[in-house]
Amino acid sequence: MCVHVYVCTHVCIFHHFRHTAVEYRRVEPQGGQRQKIVITPDTAKVRPHVVGAVLRNIALDETRLKSFIKLQDKLHQNICRKRTLVAIGTHDLDTLEGPFSFEALPPDQIVFQPLNETKEFSASELMSHYKGESHLKQYLHIIEDKPVYPVIYDKNRVVLSMPPIINGDHSKMTANTRNVFIECTATDLTKATVVLNILVTMFSMYCKEPFTVEAVDVEWVDGSVHTYPELKYRTESVSVADINGKVGINESAEKLSSVLTKMCLTSELSEDKESIAVTIPPTRSDVMHACDIVEDVAIAYGYNNIEFVLPQTCTIGKQLPMNKLTDLLRADVAQAGFTEALTFTLCSRADVSTSLMHPIEEVPAVHIGNPKTLEFQVARTTLLPGILKTVASNRNVALPLKLFEISDIVVRDEAAEVGAKNLRRLCAVHYGKRPGFEIMHGLLDRLMQLREIPCTKDGSGYCLEASEDPTYFPGRCASVVAKGQKIGTLAVLHPDVLKNFELNLPCAVLDLAMEPLL
Repeated sequence: MCVHVYVCTHVCIFHHFRHTAVEYRRVEPQGGQRQKIVITPDTAKVRPHVVGAVLRNIALDETRLKSFIKLQDKLHQNICRKRTLVAIGTHDLDTLEGPFSFEALPPDQIVFQPLNETKEFSASELMSHYKGESHLKQYLHIIEDKPVYPVIYDKNRVVLSMPPIINGDHSKMTANTRNVFIECTATDLTKATVVLNILVTMFSMYCKEPFTVEAVDVEWVDGSVHTYPELKYRTESVSVADINGKVGINESAEKLSSVLTKMCLTSELSEDKESIAVTIPPTRSDVMHACDIVEDVAIAYGYNNIEFVLPQTCTIGKQLPMNKLTDLLRADVAQAGFTEALTFTLCSRADVSTSLMHPIEEVPAVHIGNPKTLEFQVARTTLLPGILKTVASNRNVALPLKLFEISDIVVRDEAAEVGAKNLRRLCAVHYGKRPGFEIMHGLLDRLMQLREIPCTKDGSGYCLEASEDPTYFPGRCASVVAKGQKIGTLAVLHPDVLKNFELNLPCAVLDLAMEPLL
């Protein structure tokens, strides 16, 4: 989303400068060495990457400064993923002296005066101080449990910033700042280079020499030196026939080249005019493949200008039988007085195992390799936990609560191509002062009536057979058997399961597989 906003800005720049695309250049400092950032080994424990750049002789005012800060905030929220991937620091270079060092130190060893504060804090004190601050407290979790915190010093051990939390007040930018030092620390180097490119290209137009950025060297832990910003241009070749075919138009190569100009993409035609060589500037990190160029053509051409035509093929589409069945059943279950719930496909390991009185080893769950939160560790193997959580969140609603969900679960299957398969299930619950077992039995009878499956014990219809399951109350659990196979369970939940989901009233459950009902 953010990239398209910046593209719009550069389209304006593109037209402002006499309809010729601007060229962003990385330049050397006049009469001196490049600024340098040295990375120390301990940063690998918390935030291993940093890139930098200098905007020299920039003409700022209050409006431009506010725009600069707003751009940083937007980048932090989207491509930087709320500073978890990248954190941006901007400083008045005239208040600092290079070279700079990017270090990771114990919190008590980091002491500085943070931005807009009147006294010095240690990093530990600062984390406690910001816990009550509405804007910055959302970023504290990124580093607060780390043994060391990242910090950037200049030559005189002046703190520039403690990323990703706060900058130092010493190098605070103002409308009078004329030389801006930008540093981006990151856990993702690719994202950091993209963010740096966006920042410097957006505001290099205000430099004394427009669209130039002063290079900064970064010395990695292994001793190698890399220069930023990259400001790389690359060329992508796209077939004219491919563009016309995918967009649904019939335009000449010259017209398509002209259309691409609106998207700040310069291009050259091949000699036979059957392909277009498109130059991708550093402002367009969103263009990763030829299909992105085709999309840009469609946008600039105007979707409303594309002629509507009938497809050249004649086929008859229809709904998948399983989707058709479940859509019809949703309506009928709702008419029976139940409210539909839509719950998360992912849940915690406890939700599908210990909370339901089953060991995790016996649950054929598909586990997430690197879960970001304890709430989303596995794909659900049953719809029951999600519905019980919904009940727990709606205990203030008038009783009884009658909820249902018809959706997919995911289970491991070694025979499947991807090692897992989706199964469509129906789960309904009745929660109130009485379990409502007879109500759930009535719902089962209604569903079977709709599928024209009679209630018999000769194997031609469906019946209930007593069964035992740790999830359900002993003696109040029955298997639903249809045409010789178990297709579900009708039971009352065990009190311990209710306690695990913070419920205190009895609850009856109907859990059915949909595939056998087709």
